[in-house]
Amino acid sequence: MDSFEDAWKVISDYCKSKITDIAYNTWISRIQPVDLDFDNGTAYLLVPNDFHAQTLRRCYMSLLNEGFEEIFGTKFNIEFRTPANAPKKSKPSAAASITTSAATAPLLQSPDSSSYEYTFDTFIVGSSNKFAHAACLAVATNPSHAYNPLFLYGNSGLGKTHLLYAIGNEIKKNDPSKVICYIKGDDFTVELVESLRLAKMNEFRQKYRQADILLVDDVQFIGGKESTQEEFFHTFNALYDARKQIVLTSDRPPKEIKTLEDRLRSRFEQDLIADIQPPDLETRIAIIKRKAELDGVEISDEVCEYVASKIKANIRQLEGTVKKIKAKYYLDGEKPTINSVQGIISDILNNDAPPEVTVERIIDEVARTYGVSADEIRSQKNRSANISNARHIAIYVTRELTTLSMVAIGEEFGNRHYSTIIYTIQKVQKMMEKDRKVKEIIDDTIKNIRDR
Repeated sequence: MDSFEDAWKVISDYCKSKITDIAYNTWISRIQPVDLDFDNGTAYLLVPNDFHAQTLRRCYMSLLNEGFEEIFGTKFNIEFRTPANAPKKSKPSAAASITTSAATAPLLQSPDSSSYEYTFDTFIVGSSNKFAHAACLAVATNPSHAYNPLFLYGNSGLGKTHLLYAIGNEIKKNDPSKVICYIKGDDFTVELVESLRLAKMNEFRQKYRQADILLVDDVQFIGGKESTQEEFFHTFNALYDARKQIVLTSDRPPKEIKTLEDRLRSRFEQDLIADIQPPDLETRIAIIKRKAELDGVEISDEVCEYVASKIKANIRQLEGTVKKIKAKYYLDGEKPTINSVQGIISDILNNDAPPEVTVERIIDEVARTYGVSADEIRSQKNRSANISNARHIAIYVTRELTTLSMVAIGEEFGNRHYSTIIYTIQKVQKMMEKDRKVKEIIDDTIKNIRDR
């Protein structure tokens, strides 16, 4: 086993946590580790072509440097290699030739390129997820006949995506001819907008409406977006009427997605809804042991129990801990002890603090919700009703989620005077008091921004 490959998996996970899925799938996921030269402090990475290397140098070097320093505790010089100048012993993997986003391509493998595939065999069943697991297994065994649609909900990091991919992988294994499509809710919106811009709506509709299995992750992010909900409504109906399987996941049940249209909510609720709760101690220990076994790292029962007692609410953190233990101690050649993993646990728990909410994040989410551009929201010139309304909401949410002063908020929104910002916030507050729908949209928008 190549220790640099083990470390790279942790570094790429670190990068993934800092950028959007589309950016990660396009640029970071296609990097392959080649060699790590400790003597001269250089890391060699394989990328598909020179253009890819140039983009990484221009846009992502600081992120990659952070990732290496996070894992190894020291800085490395990063040098990129392409298939044309890579050492002969290094073979570019299939990932190096991928040209479509993993989020938008038909599902062929797990989203994690490591050997830890997202299957039912690798999913640890406990009291907190037993019902959801059974429902997913029933769907995978008998698609379109067991539960359709199946709606899973629960907090981030509890295994919803794992089960979603397990369904797809199981169906594909039993019937390779099935067309399986996986998409995230916000990526569905991005694809829709791009298809409208390029006048390729026929291709867009064909892609999703000819699928045998549609798997939609984080469907709550289509809420509040009228055009997206309209298109998704017709896609849902076309697949359902053709007796095709639909599986959806969300961080909350349909009735709590306030910005979801009633007609979609009723369809999401028309069959089975299953929730996933945080795992209990025994399940957490089993998850750590299973992940360690699959990753080929030996962790004692004492250390497993210690890790499980500290990380309680997120399976993804448990798996990330095992990866960091493996990367660190495979290089050191020492077995992990409670004392030695304390630093790893501390780093992961400290990194779990939600990132600071920026004005850019707020404007992007409000722009997606109201179908306008971020530039239009910031502009002083555009005063159309829809854009003005979106701008007012963005200003209000900025005041709610940041510590910026009224003057600073005004500067972010086209250098508006602070008195205008105060008036706008008061106006939105009155709108929320009078119109329950407006309040629900704003509450959902705030929740989406925090959850991202």
